[in-house]
Amino acid sequence: MLTGVLLLSGCAVGPDFRAPAAPADSALAAPPAVTAASRTTGGAAQHFVAGRDIPGDWWTLFGSPQITALVQRALQANPDLAAAQATLREAKENTRAGQGSFFPNVSASFTPSRQRQNLGASGKALYTLNSGTIDVSYTLDAFGGVRRQVEQLGAQADYQRHELEAAYLSLSTNLVAALLTESSLKAQIDATETLIGLYRDALRITQQRFALGGASQADVLQQQASLAAEIATLPGLQKQYAQQRNLVARYLGGMPTGYTAPTIDLASLTLPAELPVAVPSRLVRQRPDILAYEALLHAASANVGAATANLYPQFTLSASYGRSAAEMSSLFTPAGLIWSIAGTLSQPIFEGGTLRAKQRAAKAALEVAAAEYSSTLNTAFQNVADALVAIEADARTLRAQAEAERTAAASLAVARAQFAAGATTYLSLLQAQQTYQAARLQLVAARAARFTDTVALYQALGGGWWHRNDVDPAVDACCGVLP
Repeated sequence: MLTGVLLLSGCAVGPDFRAPAAPADSALAAPPAVTAASRTTGGAAQHFVAGRDIPGDWWTLFGSPQITALVQRALQANPDLAAAQATLREAKENTRAGQGSFFPNVSASFTPSRQRQNLGASGKALYTLNSGTIDVSYTLDAFGGVRRQVEQLGAQADYQRHELEAAYLSLSTNLVAALLTESSLKAQIDATETLIGLYRDALRITQQRFALGGASQADVLQQQASLAAEIATLPGLQKQYAQQRNLVARYLGGMPTGYTAPTIDLASLTLPAELPVAVPSRLVRQRPDILAYEALLHAASANVGAATANLYPQFTLSASYGRSAAEMSSLFTPAGLIWSIAGTLSQPIFEGGTLRAKQRAAKAALEVAAAEYSSTLNTAFQNVADALVAIEADARTLRAQAEAERTAAASLAVARAQFAAGATTYLSLLQAQQTYQAARLQLVAARAARFTDTVALYQALGGGWWHRNDVDPAVDACCGVLP
C-alpha cells in the first residue's frame, strides 16, 4: 500500500497550466511609414519602425534633464512604489511559507507533571512524571493538492511582480504626461493673458470712438462681451495648471507646497524621431497588465487542482520517540523509552456537497480569469491602436495649426505695416493681433499633443521595463523560494 501511495505522489490532479497562445502576428494598426511634418517646435516627422525596442529610461529621449531628474526622483520617493515592493515581498514570503508543506513537521516537547494516583489497598501515591518526546508527521502529497496550493501562491507572487512593473510604468508615464500638460497649460495661460490685454485695448478704443460718435453702443457691447468671454477662460486654465502641479508633487511623493520646480518649456524638448510598433505576439510579453492577468489565470488553474485534490484520500505518516519516567535519573534508562509509528488514511465521505461545490466554484473562477485575460488583451491592442492613430492625426493637426499660425503672423505683419503707413486703424491692428494670439494658443495645445501622444505609445507598448530591474534587491534577498 505504501508503495502505491508513493507512486501516486508523483502525480497532481487538475489542469496543468499553459500560457495562452499569442495572437497571430498581424499589425495592430496601419500607421503610415512616417507622420506629417511641420516647420515648428515639435513638428518633426516621426518614423514608425516595426520591432524597434523601447529603452528602460525612455523619458530621456525627450532630451530634458529636468524631466529625467524628476522621474528619477519619483521612482525613489513615491509611496505607491514602496507599497508595491512590500506587497511583492509579502507574496514571496507566502510562497515560501507554502513550500514548507513539502517537508515533515518535527516538534519536540518536554512535560513535567505532578500526579496523584489511587493505589487501592496500598493507599495513595504522589509522584512526578517527566515526559519528553520528539514528534514527526508527514502528509504525503499523493494527489498534488499541496503542490497546486504552492503553485497558486507562486502565481500570486508573479502577479504582484507584474503589478510592481505596472506601477513603475504608470508612475513614469503619468508623471511625464503631467509635466507636458503643465507646460502646455502655462503656455496657454500666457497666450490667453496676452489676448485679454488685446481685447482690453480694443474695448478702450471702441469706447473712445463711441464717445466721439464713431462707433455704436452695439460695438461697445460686442467688445465687452468678447473681453468677458476671454477672461472667463483664464480661471479654468489657471485651475488646471495648479492642479497639474499638485499632481506632479504627489507623483514625486511630497506635498503640493514642496514642488517648486520651474515649468518645462515645450520648445526645449526633442520629439523622438523613431517610434516602435509591436506585433501582438510581442506585445503580450511586454505589457505588465497582460502578464499580471496571465499570472491570475495561472493561479485560478492551480486552484482548480487544489480543490480537486481535496476530493481524494489524504495519507499521513507520523512517529514519535521519547522518554518518560518518574525520576529524572531514570529518564534515559531503557525502561523510560516510549515510541510510536502510525499511518492515517482519511477519505471524505459526506460533507454536504461542500467539496464538490468548491471544485465547481474554482472552475467558474478559472473561466472568469480566462475572460478577464481576453478582455485585457483587447484593451491593450486598443491602447496601441489608439496611440498610433493619435500620433498620425495629431501630426496633421499640428501641421494645420502651424500653417494657421504662420498665416495669422503674416496678416499681423501686413496690419502693422499698414498701420505704420496710416492706411488702417489701430483697432484693425488689434484684431489682427487677436487672431494671431488665438492661433498661437491653438498651436501650443497641438504641439503638446505630439509629445503626450508619444508618451501614450510608450505606455501602451510596456515602457521598456524589461531593460530595468525595478524589484528592490532586499525583496529577493529576504524572500528566496525553494527550487
